[in-house]
Amino acid sequence: MNFEEYSGVWVFIEEQEGSVAQVSLELLGAGRRLADKRGVALGGVLIGDNVKSLAKTVFEHGADVVYVYDQEIFTHYRTESFMKALLHCSETHKPEIILFGATSNGKDLASAVATDLPTGLTADTTELDVEEDTGLLLASRPAFGGNIMATILCKKYRPQMATVRPKVMQALTPEPGRTGRLVEESIDLREQDIRTQVLEIVKSTTKKVRIDEADIIVAGGKGLGSAEGFNLIHQLANTVGGAVGASRDVVEAGWIEHHHQVGQTGVTVTPKIYIAVGISGAIQHLVGMKNSGMIIAINKDPNAAIFEACHYGIVGDAFEILPLLIKEFGKALSMEEVDHVREV
Repeated sequence: MNFEEYSGVWVFIEEQEGSVAQVSLELLGAGRRLADKRGVALGGVLIGDNVKSLAKTVFEHGADVVYVYDQEIFTHYRTESFMKALLHCSETHKPEIILFGATSNGKDLASAVATDLPTGLTADTTELDVEEDTGLLLASRPAFGGNIMATILCKKYRPQMATVRPKVMQALTPEPGRTGRLVEESIDLREQDIRTQVLEIVKSTTKKVRIDEADIIVAGGKGLGSAEGFNLIHQLANTVGGAVGASRDVVEAGWIEHHHQVGQTGVTVTPKIYIAVGISGAIQHLVGMKNSGMIIAINKDPNAAIFEACHYGIVGDAFEILPLLIKEFGKALSMEEVDHVREV
């Protein structure tokens, strides 16, 4: 391939109920850094129905160019229709890098596009960099069960593609009024050309805990010994008004449901405070919480890897430390409530 024909970093922009998805804003921040390092433009690709107005948000979050496919046939996400649009855009404008959020739609679309181009695709990336001179994308992710970090390269094909986990990249502070070049595209695609139809949209009615939205998370690991010992995590979380998180070992042991799992095979979180109790600190877990505002670790092993990643560490027995924390936090929060009542 003639790599000189390819230029620019692109982000596939996901639309959710009339707004740009948060993961797309995060990827625009990462893409801006890569584009600046390469000295190329940052582009966003918007596909949907009545989505042209979202280009304003994309520009304000760092894009230089926005490619828009605004047609009724893109009202709902379908692999085939979105793939045809992105293939058309890529073959017309030839980007060197395309980034997707590692969401259900993002992963589905990226794999379909990579197969058809064809090119390489790195899935569930947690770190991104680019070689300034060659433009080679350095996409890193945990491998071998989270025991090592592997950097995956696509040396022979363009564009280079990667899906990136939500919450691992940092969105830029929006710059109101920032604008760029809007490129309106379209493809001749009829409803009868698409093999799938959306008959009905059924929204989930389950009330699962959204730990990725919590400001405080108390997470427990196998160091707590048993499901009964893990109850202390629930007690501390209830005391401080936080959500409960868990390591993979705890979920596999059946102590708590999977949607509480933090890590590479679970949820990526960025709370203001993350309290890790009895968690050793394997890479697989760290990639899911390393961007937390403050990390507090409690572990009886002074050599546990979690102490290399935390801001504050307590070496000791969780069964002695947690009851004390629950008691003291309870007192402190009760006093805050009393003081608030007095002020009112």
